[in-house]
Amino acid sequence: MNASTCRILSTIFFQAGVFSILLSIFIWWYLRGGTPDEITHAERFGIFVGLWAPTLLILSNRFDRFADKAKEFPGTRPELHEENQDASDK
Repeated sequence: MNASTCRILSTIFFQAGVFSILLSIFIWWYLRGGTPDEITHAERFGIFVGLWAPTLLILSNRFDRFADKAKEFPGTRPELHEENQDASDK
């Protein structure tokens, strides 16, 4: 996996984590009803959705670190790839 793919995945997971936090607040606040059962359901469902956020943010961090390390692997840097193709053309 190259660095640009890792950066894109990192951005997607980060945005999904932030969206999960906002969605959990929305669910908790706006899906509450008038009965105790509806209030309990909204609270539990909001917590459930909010629990996704740490996982998504950790995945974002991991992909960001993979993108930093991808520059060090042979064959992932464009200049090495061009040098190898020039050598094979000769």
